[in-house]
Amino acid sequence: MKLIGMLGGMSWESTLEYYRLINERVKAKLGGLHSARCLISSIDFQPVAEMMRQDDWEGIARVLGCESERLKRAGAEFAVICTNTMHLLVKEIEEASGLEVLQIGEAVAKEILKADIGRVGLLGTRFTMEKSYYGETLGRYGVDLLVPSEMERDVVDRVIFEELCKGLFKEESRKTYIDIISRLQARGAEGIILGCTEIPLLIKQSDVAIPVFDTTFIHATAAADYSMA
Repeated sequence: MKLIGMLGGMSWESTLEYYRLINERVKAKLGGLHSARCLISSIDFQPVAEMMRQDDWEGIARVLGCESERLKRAGAEFAVICTNTMHLLVKEIEEASGLEVLQIGEAVAKEILKADIGRVGLLGTRFTMEKSYYGETLGRYGVDLLVPSEMERDVVDRVIFEELCKGLFKEESRKTYIDIISRLQARGAEGIILGCTEIPLLIKQSDVAIPVFDTTFIHATAAADYSMA
């Protein structure tokens, strides 16, 4: 198996899910007592979150570049960024470390194509919803992207940072997210990307009438499969 380098801690709740899902996939595929070969660099998220609020993406790139380089020196053979938003810095992270980054957007796009869906809605941090990573990635696969209204984006982002990243899962917020998803569906979304790795801890397929794409599960599965290829 290839040694996986995991850039985590953003937040640690979703990094925990990555570790569990990757190992469950390896066990299911290989059986016995097999588990994944991986290294985890779990950063302190508070300073990074502050840089996000200050729009200091160069500073974040330096932090993640340093951590990815550390994973490379420790023997990692490819990198997995355990968060959607930081895929905005894929190029910088690859250049800093020399590690290939297994991209979340590419893995999700392939699953959307398997479902024969051409238009999806996206929930995530404000940065994920408003910046170009998902739109450009899905566009290369011929998939159209819808995002919530500005007011709805504010709500989705607030819940992520003030609740989900702190391990708080409120029924009121779950219902709010479901309402936003329903409005995206009314605008033509045939599926929904849960484009923040904490959102699948709140929203499940059983909550929504159209297919949801759990980016944590999809990405972790892709990482495990790539490590075993």
